[in-house]
Amino acid sequence: MKNPYREKPWFKFLSNKYVWVLLFFLVWMGFLDNYSYFDHRFLDDQIEELEDNKAYYQEEIKKDQKQIKDLQNPEQIEKYAREKYFMKKDNEDIYIIEFESDSTKTDN
Repeated sequence: MKNPYREKPWFKFLSNKYVWVLLFFLVWMGFLDNYSYFDHRFLDDQIEELEDNKAYYQEEIKKDQKQIKDLQNPEQIEKYAREKYFMKKDNEDIYIIEFESDSTKTDN
């Protein structure tokens, strides 16, 4: 009794041992191995995120270095202290003006 599927092209393809070895290898490398495709994608995403963070922090470092360079001048130090910390000289009064659009609204 002869198997009717033996003459079909797909049967010959699937009965080949090299096809099975290749299929096993692809499944193993794609899903099961420590170096699988999905692990690489996850790690690549993390690397991309870390490189974005690196670029952001490098820009912040440049801004801070510029600000430090500017603060070497005593006049700039005084200006910075007045703007950021509302410091004043002894004979001065400081008035802080807040507009309605600047304040946060609380709903009752």
